[in-house]
Amino acid sequence: MLQHFQWHGLDPSSRGTSVAMGNFDGIHRGHQSVIDLARGPAPLGIVTFEPHPRQYFAPETPPFRLMNAEARANRLARLGVQHLFQLPFDADLAGLSPDDFVARVLQDGLGIAHVVVGADFCFGKGRTGRAADLARLCDAKAIRCTIAPLVTEGGAEISSTQIRKSLTDGRPRDAAAMLGHWHRIEGKVLHGEKRGRELGYPTANMSVDGLHLPRLGVYAVLVDILTGPQQGTYHGAASLGVRPMFGENRPNLETFLLDFKGDLYGQHLSIAMVEYLRPELRFDGLPALITQMDADCARARSVLAAL
Repeated sequence: MLQHFQWHGLDPSSRGTSVAMGNFDGIHRGHQSVIDLARGPAPLGIVTFEPHPRQYFAPETPPFRLMNAEARANRLARLGVQHLFQLPFDADLAGLSPDDFVARVLQDGLGIAHVVVGADFCFGKGRTGRAADLARLCDAKAIRCTIAPLVTEGGAEISSTQIRKSLTDGRPRDAAAMLGHWHRIEGKVLHGEKRGRELGYPTANMSVDGLHLPRLGVYAVLVDILTGPQQGTYHGAASLGVRPMFGENRPNLETFLLDFKGDLYGQHLSIAMVEYLRPELRFDGLPALITQMDADCARARSVLAAL
């Protein structure tokens, strides 16, 4: 998949794509239906924005994203996307009228042949453009436009908001049903305090900064090692939280890979949240903590064996 980070100066070989356009936070089943409608004889592309417009306009809001830009790109590549146009959402782009956005970005800049959006898509300065406006403006520029119907689950619209609620409630399987895949946290393995190694449970530590946090606690997880000599999929148990036993207050994700030996520092991991096992607890001492970790790993092993 080719990634493009501007909407001007595009190589001629990257023009003429059929694109799905939107923020695609989580790339849930509704997003996937939009992407599927863009598939055809032309190369498949995605037009999205970084940072998320909501982050640009309200940077003080609590983290809400289901995935960072890296995780989004990885998921889109797995869906067969050939061109990812990750447009910088800045004052220039935010200030374009709907007419200018279509003329300057979609036609002159990207040279797209076909664009697909969801029925609730908004664009242009002040979000004044709607999907019907996009269809009208594209028609005037000889750009084919398709508006995808919203996808529902149990009579309710599938949305990133509903997925966030499922994760906040500790229901990752419900989130997965709406996503069409496991909710994942992706990133680089960072150096930590190495307490897990001393306890016999070495963990891969990852930042969750900027992401919507699922319910804090311990999870059964699937672990994809994306880089390095030990690439592959492994079973694991992960703790998402602030480590109350050790007086920490900044959330992170610590994952223990079952039946694995090796050094993962600096490698990129994708952690699929499969089942919530228990909340964070404070223990009287290290022996009690180790006993609970033994139980957590045994339960995670049982849950994952049943997948």
